[in-house]
Amino acid sequence: MAAKLKKGDTVVVLAGKDKGKKGEISSVSPKANKAVVDGVNIAIRHTKQSAGSQGGRIPKAMPIDLSNLALLDKNGKATRVGFREEDGKKVRFAKTTGETI
Repeated sequence: MAAKLKKGDTVVVLAGKDKGKKGEISSVSPKANKAVVDGVNIAIRHTKQSAGSQGGRIPKAMPIDLSNLALLDKNGKATRVGFREEDGKKVRFAKTTGETI
């Protein structure tokens, strides 16, 4: 099945503690049905200092379920994603505007 949300997409959070926040997807895990969004679902990780990195309390973006994310269209509103064929290729489009993503 084709991915409705991909790395680099700008999304808005629909549910949870970060509801309403916007960010860019930095990674997607299709098998787990989760994505990591910059600046959303931040957790503090306590790490021990090592030769390569500074230790301490390090904020880290944790994965969030794809069902809690919606793509932003060109107007800055949340939209659902559809698929259609253009020139023999399957492309994604925003359901609100009908514009190809």
